[in-house]
Amino acid sequence: MLSGFNHLTLAVTELDPSVVFYSELLQLRLEAQWDTGAYLSLPGLWLCLSVDPLRKKTPAADYTHYAFSIGAQDFPVLVARLKAAQVVSWRDNRSEGDSFYFLDPDGHKLEIHVGDLPSRLQACRQAPYAGMEFFPAS
Repeated sequence: MLSGFNHLTLAVTELDPSVVFYSELLQLRLEAQWDTGAYLSLPGLWLCLSVDPLRKKTPAADYTHYAFSIGAQDFPVLVARLKAAQVVSWRDNRSEGDSFYFLDPDGHKLEIHVGDLPSRLQACRQAPYAGMEFFPAS
């Protein structure tokens, strides 16, 4: 049986700009770095950056993205830092809780979000998505 999410690996075109982006701008802890990769972390997240010559910097057309949790008090500070660094935004927030959607140097779609699954479910119970069904806790 699965016990949790283990790690996330992102293919990158250039290691140094990605390490700077994730460690300095987003403030993940840099754990290790080598010629073609790096390990960074947040509580509960192990992120691997891996240089891949097949990676293109063009963002995918779909909605697939990676969301990071952030406290309400830290949200405006990080959004201001991202905007000051001229990070590209890719979507406006349309859901419960504050969110900022942005791209990393390789076009990976990212989000910082204030809230969690229980707060999202509560908002959805008040205004459900079309065809939404809720299931009892097991």
